[in-house]
Amino acid sequence: MFRLFFRVLLLLVAIAFIRYVIRTVGRVFSEAVNPQANPERAKQADSVTGGELKQDPVCGTFVPVSTSVKKTINGELLHFCSVSCRDKFKVA
Repeated sequence: MFRLFFRVLLLLVAIAFIRYVIRTVGRVFSEAVNPQANPERAKQADSVTGGELKQDPVCGTFVPVSTSVKKTINGELLHFCSVSCRDKFKVA
């Protein structure tokens, strides 16, 4: 009798664990597909990337506005990933 009870209890624990794993994996995938689903994660993503991204006109790399090397040319503010890309743009 005790053995049957133990097996049923073990089966219930296994089912609960499998449900937990499936729910966690589903949550991770849903946040990866739609980061706006969780506002806290969206705020964290903005803080990691530095907010808005701009494309470097020389190498094409996307850089955060907060950390980019900025240069105003003909009244237009350009964002570069590095000083060397900014200097290459001057030559071109």
